[in-house]
Amino acid sequence: SRDDMRSLDGQVQEIKSDVLSIASDLSNLEERLLYPSNTQVALFVAVDDDEDFRLDAVKIEINGELATHHIYSFKELEALQKGGVQRLYTGNIPTGDHRIGVTVAGKLKNGKDYSESGEFSFSKGVKPKAIGITLAGPGFGSDPISVGDW
Repeated sequence: SRDDMRSLDGQVQEIKSDVLSIASDLSNLEERLLYPSNTQVALFVAVDDDEDFRLDAVKIEINGELATHHIYSFKELEALQKGGVQRLYTGNIPTGDHRIGVTVAGKLKNGKDYSESGEFSFSKGVKPKAIGITLAGPGFGSDPISVGDW
């Protein structure tokens, strides 16, 4: 009876593993169907090293249309400040030249509100496009918002 229980437990673990593998495969297939490689664009956000401003929200527009708006929780902000990267948006756009607008809202260390906006161009080819948006506070010698290929 004890050996039967161990055997049954092993079978259950094997089934769990199979289910997780199938779920992962389905997720990958769904992403490929929803975001074909020739139109896929993904936007990632990171906070510059040693930044001590508090990021509250980021708004992204692509070609003048709202793509996403995200309000940050304490845990998300903490992860970004420790070097984490967040995928903020995945969507479809045609190949060619496009404009991306980034608006950042937050608070400075002294408690004053902080807001910065920028508009950037990028070109979308046939392959999937990954764009990184790096945010920095004012007065740190770098641009407050920088956008580039990842």
